[in-house]
Amino acid sequence: MALRLARLGSGPGWHALRSDYGQLRAWSPRGASARVRQLPGTAGTQSRRGLGHGPSAGGGSWLGTGLAAALAGLAGLAAAAFGHVQRAEMVPKSSGARSPSPGRREEDGDELARRCSAFMSSPVTDVRELRKRPEDMKTKMELMIMDIQAQVCRALAQVDGVADFSVDRWERKEGGGGITCVLQDGRVFEKAGVSISVVHGNLSEEAANQMRSRGMSLTRKDGKLPFTAMGVSSVIHPKNPYAPTMHFNYRYFEVEESDGGTHWWFGGGCDLTPTYLNQEDAVHFHRTLKEACDKHGPDIYPKFKKWCDDYFYIVHRGERRGIGGIFFDDLNVPSKEEAFRLVKSCAEAVVPSYVPIVKKHCDDSFTPQDKLWQQLRRGRIENRQVIQPAQVSVIT
Repeated sequence: MALRLARLGSGPGWHALRSDYGQLRAWSPRGASARVRQLPGTAGTQSRRGLGHGPSAGGGSWLGTGLAAALAGLAGLAAAAFGHVQRAEMVPKSSGARSPSPGRREEDGDELARRCSAFMSSPVTDVRELRKRPEDMKTKMELMIMDIQAQVCRALAQVDGVADFSVDRWERKEGGGGITCVLQDGRVFEKAGVSISVVHGNLSEEAANQMRSRGMSLTRKDGKLPFTAMGVSSVIHPKNPYAPTMHFNYRYFEVEESDGGTHWWFGGGCDLTPTYLNQEDAVHFHRTLKEACDKHGPDIYPKFKKWCDDYFYIVHRGERRGIGGIFFDDLNVPSKEEAFRLVKSCAEAVVPSYVPIVKKHCDDSFTPQDKLWQQLRRGRIENRQVIQPAQVSVIT
């Protein structure tokens, strides 16, 4: 059931959506337009309106500029997002089709090697180094984000059935590197990118001052502040306008001080941006995230959901990006291990929260008008990232 919404962030239906996911069950689809089964690409006599469409949203006045924004927004995918880090120059290392991870020789029989064999590529950090520090959080997080990248890529490629992911490894001059996996022009997905970054070096004074402004007391070691940052990030754009766009990223940051101590924290989240609102999809998405969070405490999901609603609020438009999800940053309680387990649960919820929705809608019929509206909505999504860029710095 596709629901018409006059404007994101307004109206009783949207307010119900912003509350606990369970209230969606009782939401009255007043003003909903009927779905009309048609051959793909054929125009129908009954129009179907999507999120933000309609006179009250100013649809007629910004169609031209919206389309331009959409085309600009489709030009690229987000790389791994890390808060409060400076941009770094990258050096491409290699690119090509998905291939087994190289260089395992004597390690082939052990658990780490078997785990690495399932990745899209070998880890950024040398396997020998990872083996030396199995209990270090940097090792645990790198292996976890490699797992998530592989899980998501496999699931999306299976749904698409035609296209597969290309794999591009890159190195960062200042230290570290990453793996970018991209699927494009498939049967189901227009473009999907799933990237991981594992970088290290010394914080710039600007980045250190940003952290101090958030209450962190940082003391330099020999005039330097060594840091390590890593994460997995993704943007997924299906072809069908009735299959929603998804964004997610999960990250870890660590700074070493002069006394040998470290400041550490996790951040991340995921959110769903449908062109056409479907009540069942929204309930499923939020329920899956809630179940992942509830494993670690009943107060986590409500807090992270509100954080997401507030973070992705577009002030100048008075609307939110899609139907929300979860978001958090500077997470450093109750302990490093417990915070990591929470982040792992949230990351592992990506596939079950999203893939069933894509499967459900990837073969839905749609018209050229539906497709145009999808592109306009994407342009508004990307415009939010351009207008409000200061909250997240991006390592590319």
